[in-house]
Amino acid sequence: MFPSLKRVITYYLRQLTDLVPSQWPLFSDFAIIFERDPAARSWLEVLCCYPGLHAVTAHRLAHWLHCRHIPFLPRLLSHLARCFTGIEIHPGAQLGVAVFIDHGMGVVIGETAVVGDYSLIYQGVTLGGTGKETGKRHPTVGKGVVIGAGANVLGNIHIGNHARIGAGSVVLHAVPAHCTAVGVPSRNVGECNTTAAPLEHGHLPDLEAETIQHFWTRIQRLEDQLYHLKLSAHSSLTTLESSSHG
Repeated sequence: MFPSLKRVITYYLRQLTDLVPSQWPLFSDFAIIFERDPAARSWLEVLCCYPGLHAVTAHRLAHWLHCRHIPFLPRLLSHLARCFTGIEIHPGAQLGVAVFIDHGMGVVIGETAVVGDYSLIYQGVTLGGTGKETGKRHPTVGKGVVIGAGANVLGNIHIGNHARIGAGSVVLHAVPAHCTAVGVPSRNVGECNTTAAPLEHGHLPDLEAETIQHFWTRIQRLEDQLYHLKLSAHSSLTTLESSSHG
C-alpha cells in the first residue's frame, strides 16, 4: 500500500474509531494496528497475519461468555486461541478498546487483569499475580500504556495512564501516570510522552549503565584527589628536608 494512501486510511479509521469505540470494539482493535504498526500493509494482511488481533478477537467472545457465567466454553476458547496465537488471555481479564498486542508470542494476561484503551503490549509480556494474593491479584493498566517486550507486571498494582514499561523490566509497585519504569526490579525514572513517541524504546534510560558511570566518575575524582594529596605531601616533605639541611 502506498504511504500516502495508508495515511489517509489510517486517518479515517481513527476518526470512525473515536466515534464508535464502545459499540464496535473489534473495529477499534483493527484500526489501531494501522496507526501503531508501520509494517501493516493492507487490511487483508492485518486480518490474516496478526496474531494479536486474533487473540483479542477470541478473547472478546470468551469474555462475553464468561460474564454470562457460561461454564467451560470460555476457557476452551481461550485455550484454542493460545494454541493458535501463542497468546494467553484469561476469559475474566478486561480489555479496553483498541488494545494492540504486537507480535504477541508468550504474552500472558491473568484473570483479574484490566488493560485500558489504546494500550500497546509487546511479545513476552506477563500481567500476572505474585502468588500471595486472593481476589483482585493482577495489574490494572491505564489508558495509552506501552509495555515493552519481556516485561513482567506482577500483583494487584496500578499502572497510570500513558506510562511506559521498559523491555525486560519486573514491575512490582505502582507506576504513576506519564512515568517510565525500567529495571529489575523496576524503578520510576521520570516522565515520558507515549502519545508523541510510543515506540522509541531505544531512548529509555539504562539504570545499570548510569550507576556504573556514576561510580566511575566518583573513582576518577577520588584518584585525582589522592594524586594531589601525594603531590602536596611530597612537596611538604621536600620543604622539611631542605629546612633541616639548612
